[in-house]
Amino acid sequence: MTTPQTKRIGQYVHLKPDSLKAYKACHAAVWPAVLAQIHACNIHDYSIYYDSKTNILFAAFKWTGTDWDADMKAMAENKTVQEWWEMTDAMQVSPTGARSSVEGGWWRELEEVFYFA
Repeated sequence: MTTPQTKRIGQYVHLKPDSLKAYKACHAAVWPAVLAQIHACNIHDYSIYYDSKTNILFAAFKWTGTDWDADMKAMAENKTVQEWWEMTDAMQVSPTGARSSVEGGWWRELEEVFYFA
């Protein structure tokens, strides 16, 4: 049996300024199937923050699982998650140059330089 690992993730993406209201509205009522898939992929303690001066969305979450790649593959293959990403991608501009979340690398992952529990 593989021992679960914990990975803390910080990432960001740019929000289109005219999309703030719609972005907040869809995140106030996240589709249950999307939340279920996030949970099934061992992601928890997930928050998204917005900086109105830069239109940057910052996400922070924890992953506690045994196979990061398999969990991310399961997330990406979920049809409802793909529909969610298509909707939210239209509200964002990726800092990575990706054309969609389905391709991967839409949000830019950040290096953790300090952690205190």
